[in-house]
Amino acid sequence: MRDTLAFILAGGIGSRLNILVKKRAKPAVPFGGIYRIIDFALSNAMNSGLLKVAVLTQYKPLSLMSHIGTGHAWDFIGRTRCVKILPPRTGEKDSDWYKGTADAVRQNLDFITNRASKEVLILSGDHVYHMDYRAMVESHRKSGAKVTVAMMPVPWEETSQFGIGIVDSSGRVVDWEEKPEKARSNLASLGIYVFDTEYLVQALTSTKEEDFGYNILPRAMKDGELYSYTFTGYWRDVGTVKAFWDANMDMVRPNSGLDPEGWGITTNWEEEERLGDRPPTMLASEAQVENSVISPGCTIRGVVRDSILSPGVVVESGAVVEKSVIMHDTRIGQGAILKRVVSDKEVYFGKESSVGDGDIHVANHLYPKHLSSGITLVGKGAHIPDGAIVGTNCIVFPGIQEAEWQKYGKRLNDGETLKDLE
Repeated sequence: MRDTLAFILAGGIGSRLNILVKKRAKPAVPFGGIYRIIDFALSNAMNSGLLKVAVLTQYKPLSLMSHIGTGHAWDFIGRTRCVKILPPRTGEKDSDWYKGTADAVRQNLDFITNRASKEVLILSGDHVYHMDYRAMVESHRKSGAKVTVAMMPVPWEETSQFGIGIVDSSGRVVDWEEKPEKARSNLASLGIYVFDTEYLVQALTSTKEEDFGYNILPRAMKDGELYSYTFTGYWRDVGTVKAFWDANMDMVRPNSGLDPEGWGITTNWEEEERLGDRPPTMLASEAQVENSVISPGCTIRGVVRDSILSPGVVVESGAVVEKSVIMHDTRIGQGAILKRVVSDKEVYFGKESSVGDGDIHVANHLYPKHLSSGITLVGKGAHIPDGAIVGTNCIVFPGIQEAEWQKYGKRLNDGETLKDLE
């Protein structure tokens, strides 16, 4: 893999994750207790033997940049190894931000032209998966393709969310549909591409086309140069709240295929939260923990079932946490009940509060496309008062404190949203 450069596209807004991306890029969202979403692409690159990786950032990148740091956590440091963070080239011409995936790479062509390579591997920084890229690059070389796209079958009802390929017996892609309303195939692109370096440079310099899926891949297909690589392992797009919750729940589902530790996924243990310095988890004599992921530094006196707890979470006596994803340093007060909750960092759930119980068929009134499956979302640093009742498909915005609850009488009905006072 010495002859292969890698680009990780990590600049998307990820708006469907709602308040989880209010102050951070989607790849920086915590996942599975101790990880962040981008850890999967970075660790796959490390474990595949890649030496030089560029991470293209854009939307609210500070926490992502802090997490990546020098790249030492993934062994991308030294004379021949590096991870380079590439923000948009502000101040050039009349556009400051990347206009699409292809435009993002085009603006950083010097990273390619200044380094000798045979192939360029384009990766997405916001998927949860395990892949040995060496097998894909080897398939690309054997086929003689100029471009290879990783693909896998998806449920037919999900095809409208993907680029869809029709493939002949040799693996050549003979037709391409980008997010079709009515697909003719269920073989979906995973957003992972291998390009011959010369072909990629020529494609990006000969046109101003902005996106790989909508522009570059269809053109390669018309040239007869686009081939597929069928992937059969675990892969999830966590771009919605439901998909994010589902993927976290895969951590505790038997035979789900999700196994970060077994895959060799690593994270930056020395960033601002100092994960490596957390004390051991404390389980009180009355604590009950069933089928859950419990990270370092947690204190549990209550009941935790089928849930993911990040470092520093406190569950007080009498509290019950079920099928929930609870991020760093959140405190769940005595007697509180949480069901199907996704909570960002540093949230306080008051004593005897009830969050997430209600009619799952009542979608969120403000964001019906984001929350309609019975998950309640609580933003970073929010305060749920003692005795408060919060239904399902609700959103509590980051930083909400006691004053904002006054007009609601400590109650949010199913589908309601509590935002800052205006």
